[in-house]
Amino acid sequence: MNYFMPARLFTGDDCIAQHADALRSLGTTCLVVTDKVAAKASGALDDVTRTLDSADIAYTIWDGVTENPPVASCIEAGKLAAEGGAQFVLGIGGGSSLDAAKAISVFAANPTLDEAAFYAFKWDVDPLPIALVGTTAGTGSEVTKVSVLTDAAHRKHSIHDDRLYATLAFGDSRHTHTCPPAVTLSCGVDVIAHATESYFSHKADEISRAFAVRAIRLAMEPLTEAAAGNELTADLRCQLYEASILGGLAINTTGTCFPHNVGYYLTENYQVPHGFACAVFLPAMLTRVHAYDEAYAAAFYDEIGSDETAYIQLIDSCLQLGKEIHMSAEEIEAALPRWENNGSVKNTRANVSVDDIRTILTSLFA
Repeated sequence: MNYFMPARLFTGDDCIAQHADALRSLGTTCLVVTDKVAAKASGALDDVTRTLDSADIAYTIWDGVTENPPVASCIEAGKLAAEGGAQFVLGIGGGSSLDAAKAISVFAANPTLDEAAFYAFKWDVDPLPIALVGTTAGTGSEVTKVSVLTDAAHRKHSIHDDRLYATLAFGDSRHTHTCPPAVTLSCGVDVIAHATESYFSHKADEISRAFAVRAIRLAMEPLTEAAAGNELTADLRCQLYEASILGGLAINTTGTCFPHNVGYYLTENYQVPHGFACAVFLPAMLTRVHAYDEAYAAAFYDEIGSDETAYIQLIDSCLQLGKEIHMSAEEIEAALPRWENNGSVKNTRANVSVDDIRTILTSLFA
């Protein structure tokens, strides 16, 4: 077994205010990284600024995070942090804001770094310390070393590095209560994607599987309710948020499999929200891993307390792609080279090939 997760995680009501001293240990000035709407609407931004004020921590707010954040905007914010003398970076939001905060911490410490050097890990100085405050139940970015960004060519890439772990992570599930239904579903099904892909990764071990199974078991009830159009209770919101953290802990060891990487293509070209874009490929993965190792797949369904048909039905019930997607044979062929020798494809516990991806895309969208 192999496990490493150095972030100090605090959860529960008012966890930010209760641990102001922990934030103060990171420094006396910071850049707060967030979007223009959701962090304020959730109450998280107000909770953070009150806590920073109480701890005598000076801060500048940069609210330029957009969905699928581009590296260019992270470079801009990093320079702002460096010019302002920020000693740490504090990200508030869902996966986009948290992933951006991680990258910004790199650029704040290395303000002359460009995109190519960033992706090549040519970081002369270690990133600034990072604190993260989650406001969605989905990515688990609070506890991972992963940052997913969009490059200058408008391609999504995930970058993995131990220096991108947060020093402090805060999870008050009340901040997820204002998520619109579509966001709840997209983020929630991303939890399912993380946990399922982690279980069927070649890198899975006893620890990662335990996190993955617990995440799925916690997520199924709130996702069933959300998919039916029902408003989630506070308890179910808390349950889904816990599941998202556990999903993040699972992929710490394993990474993700091909649904995530192929899902990037739907987000880039069809603006499908990340969770839906990944989850649409889960049924195809599940049928392939079942054929590859029936006993292993049977153990998975036994552990999550479901069967393959019911589990795929749950995933399908959550999907809201938002538009009819059609791909020509030529478009599919043009896209296939990006998955040649791809790490996420190779990571899948089945013999998944580019030919398989062609078949999957054709069956879904041609």
